[in-house]
Amino acid sequence: MEMNQYLEVFIEESREHLQNCNEQLLQLEKNPENITIVNEIFRSAHTLKGMSATMGYEDMANLTHQMENVLDGIRNGKFDVSSDLIDLIFIAIDQLEAMVESIASGGDGSADVQETVEKLKFFGTEGSLPPQSDSKKEKVTSDINETSSSLKLTYDTYEMTVLEQSFEQGYIAYELTVSLRPDCLLKSARVYMVFNVLEKLGDIIKSNPPVEQLEEEQFDLQFTMTVITNESKEDIVKKIMKVSEIDNVHVVPIQLEDLQNKQKSTGETHPKKEDTNQKKDTEPKEQVQQKNKRGNLHKTIRVNINRLDELMNLFEELVIDRGRLEQISKDINHPELTDTVEKMSRVSSNLQSIILTMRMVPVESVFNRFPKMVRQLSRELHKKINLQIIGQETELDRTVIDQIGDPIVHLLRNSIDHGIEMPEERRKKGKPEEGSIELKAYHSGNHVFIEIIDDGAGINREKVLEKAIRKGVVSEEKADRLTDKEVYDLIFSSGFSTAEKITDISGRGVGLDVVKNTIESLGGSITVQSERDKGTRFTIQLPLTLTIISVMLVEIKQEKYAIPLTSIIETAIIKRSEIQYAHEQPVIDFRGKVVPLIFLKDVFQVPGEELEDDFLSIVIVRKGEKLAALVVDSFIGQQEIVLKSLGNFLTNVFAISGATILGNGQVALIIDCNALIK
Repeated sequence: MEMNQYLEVFIEESREHLQNCNEQLLQLEKNPENITIVNEIFRSAHTLKGMSATMGYEDMANLTHQMENVLDGIRNGKFDVSSDLIDLIFIAIDQLEAMVESIASGGDGSADVQETVEKLKFFGTEGSLPPQSDSKKEKVTSDINETSSSLKLTYDTYEMTVLEQSFEQGYIAYELTVSLRPDCLLKSARVYMVFNVLEKLGDIIKSNPPVEQLEEEQFDLQFTMTVITNESKEDIVKKIMKVSEIDNVHVVPIQLEDLQNKQKSTGETHPKKEDTNQKKDTEPKEQVQQKNKRGNLHKTIRVNINRLDELMNLFEELVIDRGRLEQISKDINHPELTDTVEKMSRVSSNLQSIILTMRMVPVESVFNRFPKMVRQLSRELHKKINLQIIGQETELDRTVIDQIGDPIVHLLRNSIDHGIEMPEERRKKGKPEEGSIELKAYHSGNHVFIEIIDDGAGINREKVLEKAIRKGVVSEEKADRLTDKEVYDLIFSSGFSTAEKITDISGRGVGLDVVKNTIESLGGSITVQSERDKGTRFTIQLPLTLTIISVMLVEIKQEKYAIPLTSIIETAIIKRSEIQYAHEQPVIDFRGKVVPLIFLKDVFQVPGEELEDDFLSIVIVRKGEKLAALVVDSFIGQQEIVLKSLGNFLTNVFAISGATILGNGQVALIIDCNALIK
C-alpha cells in the first residue's frame, strides 16, 4: 500500500502526541500519584507506537513500545515515579522528536536508540513487563505445529487455481488465524498492520471476514487469512507478533490434497461470495444515522500552509486591484460603478478578515516547548524555578510566530542564568527558594504583547554602566546623566554581556542585540524594566500581521509615503513659530513633552521646490516611550495597503521598510518609524 499520502498526517499527529507527552510528563513530576496523567501519556505513546509501526518506522515503534511498557508499570503500581525515570522518558521523547523531524525533512526516521531502549527495558523488567509474554511464546510454538486438518476457509475456482499454480512454482501456502487481545483498541488498525506485514512477505489471496468488514471492525477478536509465501512459518509468526495488541497467531500449512478433499466433501466447488453490499444495505437505520451524526462532528480540516500563503498572495493582488478600482470609480463618478465598487470593497474586507484569521496561530505552538526547556536548565544549574504560562491562546500571524520563538528562548535563558539566584542566595534575601518566571501573552489594540517576568536579582545598574564604559558604548560624562531606563536599554547594545563567564545557557556572551534586531525586523519593539533584588520584566510588542497593514498616506512634494497606523499617536498642524531648538535640533512642545522634529523631505532628499508656509503638517509617532514629530506636506488619508519588500538590491535603505502599489498605479514607500526615532 502506498504510504506517502499519509505521511503529512503522520508527521503532524506525531508532533501533537509528542508535545502532549512533554506537557503531561511535567505535570506528572509535580503530581506523581495522579494516575489520570499517566493514562494520558500512555494513550499518546500507544497511538504513536501504532502509527509508527503502520508506517514502517521500526526504531520509533520499538522505542515507543518500551516507553509504553514502563508507563503501564506505573499505571499498575509496579513502581513509583521518580525524577530519574522522568529524565529517561524525556530522553526517549527527544529521540522520537528527532526521528519525526528526520522524516519531515525526507529522512528514513531511523536512529541509534538501542541504549535508551535497553534502559527502558530494564525499568520494565523490574516491574512492568506484561506477565503474558512467556505464555504468548508457548501459544505460538504450539500453534506452529498444527496440521492442515483444521483448515477454516473454502475457496472458489479462481482462488483454487491461484493456489494450485503457486504450489507448482514452489511456493508455500498458510492459513493464519490471528487473535487480538480482549482490551484491544482500534481493531481495524491492528488488522491493517498485520496485512502490511504479510504483504511484505507474500500475497494474501483471501480473508475471512472480507476486507470491507475488517475495515469497518465488523468482527469479534479473530480473523483468518490465506497467504502464499516463501517464508517459514516461524518467521511469519515472529513478525506478526511484533504488532501490538496481538494475543495469538494460529498457523496451519495448506496441503493441496487436503484442500481438494475438503472442497469435494463440502460439495462446494464454487461457493458464493458473501454479498457485502447487500449486507450494508440492510444495516439498521439507527446505525446509519449515528454514523452520519459522527461524521458531522468533524468541523476542521488540515490545510497545507503553502496553500494559505498562496491564497494570501492572490488576495494581496486583489487588494491592489481594489484600490485601483476605487480610484477609477472616483474619477468617472458613475453611480452604478460606485455602488458596485463599494459592495466589492465590503465583501473583500470581510474576505480579508477571514483569510487573516485563517493564518492566525495561537502562541501556544511556541510556548509549549518552554516548560521542558526550563526544567532541564534549572536541573543543570541546580536552581529551583517555577514557570507560569498565561495567555497561550493569544493568536499571532504565522509569519510572526515562525520568527518569535528564538528571541523568547534567549530571554528565558537570560532570566534563568542571570536573573534567578541560587536557592541559598534567595534564602539569604528572604525569598522563597523556588524562583518564579512568568511568560504572558495578551492582545491590546492591533498589537500582541509578550512579557517575560522574573522575581530574580534584577539588573545591576553599576555593573551595566561599568561594562558599557569599558566597551566604549557610553562615555563616563554621559553615564552620570543616564536614567535607570536608559542604563537598562544599554544591555541591547551589540556584544554587550554582564556575565562573569561565557556559558552556553544565555547566549555565549552574544547579548540581547540579536533579540532586539529580530523583533524590530518584525515591526515590533522590546522594552525592559527592572528593580534590584525584585526582578526584571521584558515586554515585546508585535503587530498582529505583517502582510496587509493600515497606513496613513502622506505627501512630500510630488512623492507619496505610507506611515503605519500602529506607530501613529495623532496628526496635527503647528505654526512655524512654535518650533524651538535644543542642542541645535528642532523640537516642539507636545502636551508638555519635548519632541524632536524630523523633516522627512530632508531625510529622504525629496526633490522639488521648497514651499514656504506659516503652518506645518506633522505626524506624531512613537517607539516605546520615545516620540517624534514627522513633518509632511499634506495628509492624503487612511488606507489598507499590501506590504511588499524592496527586493535583494535595496536591502539597506534607511528608514524604509517596504513599498506598496496605490490605486493609481503609483508606488508609495512605507516609512520605518523605529529606524527614524533610533
